[in-house]
Amino acid sequence: MAEEHLDVLTKSGHKTGISKPRGDVHRDGDYHRAVHMWIFAENTQQLLLQRRADCKDSWPGLWDISSAGHISAGDSSLVTARRELQEELGIVLPKDAFEMIFIFLQECVINDGKYINNEFNDVYLVTTLDPIPLEAFTLQESEVSAVKYISYEEYRSLLAKEDPDYVPYDVNGQYGRLFDIIEQRYKENTDARSLALQKQLHRYASVTLNAELTGVTDADREALVLLVKAATIMDEIFNLQVWYSNPVLRDWLKEHADASELDKLKWMYYVINKSPWSCLDEDEAFLTTADSAIKLLPEATQQVTGWKGLEYRAAFPMLKPPGANFYPPDMDKREFELWKDSLTKDKQDATGFFNVIKRHSEFGLESFLSNDTADVTNRFVDSTHDLCIVPFSQEYNPFLKKAAELLCKAGDLTSSSSLKRLLHSKANAFLSNDYYDSEIAWMELDSKLDVTIGPYETYEDALFGYKILEQNLPMDSMYKSEDVIAAPIRVIQLLYNAGDVKGPQTVAFNLPNDERIVNDRGTSMVILKNVSEAKFKHILQPISDVCITKEQQELVDFESFFTHTICHECCHGIGPHTITLPNGQKSTVRLELQELHSALEEAKADIVGLWALRFLICQDLLSKSLLKSMYISFLAGCFRSVRFGLQEAHGKGQALQFNWLYDKGAFILHPDETFSVDFSRVEGAVESLSREILTIQAKGDKEAANLLLQKYGKMTQPLKIALQKLEKIQVPVDIAPIFPIANKILE
Repeated sequence: MAEEHLDVLTKSGHKTGISKPRGDVHRDGDYHRAVHMWIFAENTQQLLLQRRADCKDSWPGLWDISSAGHISAGDSSLVTARRELQEELGIVLPKDAFEMIFIFLQECVINDGKYINNEFNDVYLVTTLDPIPLEAFTLQESEVSAVKYISYEEYRSLLAKEDPDYVPYDVNGQYGRLFDIIEQRYKENTDARSLALQKQLHRYASVTLNAELTGVTDADREALVLLVKAATIMDEIFNLQVWYSNPVLRDWLKEHADASELDKLKWMYYVINKSPWSCLDEDEAFLTTADSAIKLLPEATQQVTGWKGLEYRAAFPMLKPPGANFYPPDMDKREFELWKDSLTKDKQDATGFFNVIKRHSEFGLESFLSNDTADVTNRFVDSTHDLCIVPFSQEYNPFLKKAAELLCKAGDLTSSSSLKRLLHSKANAFLSNDYYDSEIAWMELDSKLDVTIGPYETYEDALFGYKILEQNLPMDSMYKSEDVIAAPIRVIQLLYNAGDVKGPQTVAFNLPNDERIVNDRGTSMVILKNVSEAKFKHILQPISDVCITKEQQELVDFESFFTHTICHECCHGIGPHTITLPNGQKSTVRLELQELHSALEEAKADIVGLWALRFLICQDLLSKSLLKSMYISFLAGCFRSVRFGLQEAHGKGQALQFNWLYDKGAFILHPDETFSVDFSRVEGAVESLSREILTIQAKGDKEAANLLLQKYGKMTQPLKIALQKLEKIQVPVDIAPIFPIANKILE
């Protein structure tokens, strides 16, 4: 049998593109990857240990991790973890049993210098309710000679004393995190945790959003019932997109919400965030796997008389995965880029809005673990690239099929021809994965009912002259677009929302995101007036009362706040989108700036929106009464948005703007810790930042974008002062909407 090959890594853990036989890697001290899997029994607070076989070339006969193994060349971390557990211990577990808790770099030399181990270990925790009976294990004799359970505290003590029967790990170093995580989870004070959740919940003001249905026909009211039901299906899809164990976590929390006051608080805060990660705390987890659903697997191991089977907690990571459930959790950017560059016809689909990325090996592993084929391993190791594209229409087929049926029925009922066209074309798109026609239908919608449904990233040109704005943007003329398409603006009352509307509520959105349609037809804007009114009343007004100097407080008004909101959305439609790179290649700003695009685009829309307001006032297209109030309202709005957290695009973009304007002397902090606008400096500061961002976008300059966000997109002392004042008097951070009309339908 050929010797296993391993990918050789750099000292920082990145692939070099070289693979070598396992023996050569340890002889030469090459950096490589492996997985550690710990099985923890919750009710007894014990860890499972294995005794390494006497024939092993490292640490023979010593007690060690529950299961471990190298990640073979071309293989992935989670697939390896699942396979190793099955091979070494005979345990077959689904991917939602594995929680990645940290990466541990082990650097050591043993066997008189003959075995050099420079290993990046992905450390996984599997949480079971009770210890697995020892007779349920099937041990791989060449790897494991015995298994036992031991309390985690006793094991930590043995390692600290460097007991010679145990493979050494420094519990005061990186590996101490394993024990710290367990201890923190199971020794936390319930009262303290309840108080913390209450504090988090109080940052949201509960607001009832009503909508006037006068003028809506009886036929459209019937259609509305079906549309609300279709919207709830978007919630089901979104729950799955956040993380693969998120739906079972949601169901578990809801089912147990009445068990205790703490359980009720967990559920209430989960409903706002739609995940275990808090939107207002830079996605810090407010739940752990110990709070998650218990699942039973009767056939995960050998059958044992009188034992019903393995019960485990459906896991989720403490750190929110940056790729959510759209990408494999163990995929890094380099792997994605290498795979994308190798594609020919499907290259655009790899970064498209309507697909997820999966692993061939994951499909193969399911067959391997269920013994469908003897040598399925070869099917997923020999392939050059492990990633593949799966369209939404396939990945979410059961949900989309049901939603499409509801949309078709609603389309048949409605009396509006444009709404009928939208609903039928959207139903077709759900099943075909081609959204072009339905997006055009949405942009041309002319109906009392405004419906936005589909795979969006939510985030009559009677007011603005787009071409005038584009041609006067503060950037070099060579970057300005000749072809600007006016985007229609629809001001609506929000009746119901679902799907990707967690945490802070959006006041407007500009869609579609599909670059094909943006280039052909532009975008369309929807402004949610009742949401804007609620945020102004419950949040912006109290912020200005605390943070703005008394002389300028009266200038904060809803008209300037709402007009800037509209202008912000308009400015998403102007400026660079499709760009020409220095080498002459055509690209888009989104593709070039990658993960920095959202924060910079939000900052652009904000600051250029402020510039545009002044420009339109000077053109006598808007009232001069806005000239001062728009700057003061914008300043108060900075504190509102930064409270969303700097992990969120709007928050980071707002920090960038505030710090730039403060640095230029446009915003002033007074000794009484209130702020004001210097009207003699603000116009120049707004124009200079607009120019800076627009030029970075036009060049597709990711390095410059990164430098700008690093320097200004951070929590500075003036921002801290303002936020501490707001925290002291407990001004809400955002609203938690209640939808009485939709709730009545869903009852």
